[in-house]
Parts: sequence; structure tokens; C-alpha cells
Amino acid sequence: MTLKTTLDRIENKIAVLLVRPEETTKISIPLSLLPEGSKEGDILNIDITKDMQETEQAKEKVSSLLDKLKNKK
Repeated sequence: MTLKTTLDRIENKIAVLLVRPEETTKISIPLSLLPEGSKEGDILNIDITKDMQETEQAKEKVSSLLDKLKNKK
């Protein structure tokens, strides 16, 4: 999924992005994560994808930790 956003403002090194087209949903992220030279009024795309492999690894890790805790009794 790709979100199209407007860089609304920059406050204390935090970029405030408004999700287009309604611009009622706000996303705040560190300015350092934006492309160099980004400025207020710029239109930016944010790509969001699900990392299936990492998600599965995280689930396995949590499951393993829970098993260890259950077996301590």
C-alpha cells in the first residue's frame, strides 16, 4: 500500500505529514527519515508492506520464550 502525504509542517525535527486526499489523518515521524531537502508543502509517498518472514520469526521467538517460561515451573 502506498500513502500519498503532504508535508504539513516541521516542529522540533519532527515532520508532520497529512494523508491525502482528505488530509485529516496525521503522521508524525523524525525529519531525518524524509528524503534530503524535503520541505513544507512537498508531496511524499510512504510505502507500507508487511514483512512476512520477519513477522514469522518474531512469532517463533515469542513462542519459544513463552515455552521456556512455562517449563520453569
